[in-house]
Amino acid sequence: MRWLQIFCLLCGLLGFAGQSLADQSDARLNDLFAQLKASEGFEAISAERQIWAIWLETPDEKVKPLLETGIERMNSGSNAEALEAFDQVVKIAPDFAEGWNKRATLHYLLGNFDASLADIEKTLELEPRHFGALSGRGLVYAKLEDLEKALVAFEAALEVHPNMAGARMNALMIRKVLKGREI
Repeated sequence: MRWLQIFCLLCGLLGFAGQSLADQSDARLNDLFAQLKASEGFEAISAERQIWAIWLETPDEKVKPLLETGIERMNSGSNAEALEAFDQVVKIAPDFAEGWNKRATLHYLLGNFDASLADIEKTLELEPRHFGALSGRGLVYAKLEDLEKALVAFEAALEVHPNMAGARMNALMIRKVLKGREI
């Protein structure tokens, strides 16, 4: 049994064990973000999907079932249960950006815009390239009718992910509403 402990320790030191427990600090993300910025079409879609998959890999195995429960409950409209699960995620793994992002999304859906913005800030503190959080910030500011801040947020998302259709469409609509007025 001692040999297994030594093997696991060596794997952890060499980075093998961490492959299934990633997060926003995963080394694969740098190349994927470069690919996301430089590509279009299928390549961009592929890079985006891989980024999301890495972001959803929890750094703590206790978090994975809570995150999955929260997502499932949020998708089914069981918002109180989803919030309880996401609260536990951020409590157990405060350095896991996607936990904060999922809770920010739920707060947005519930109309808790200040709480959503606070969780978005924490997400971006942990992963400044989180195009989902940047776009989410734009959606919150749009709901709050602060179109200038919404446009800045959507443009920030497009800096990271130039092919993000929702952010592009929202920025275009806001520019039309603002009639080209400078921010």
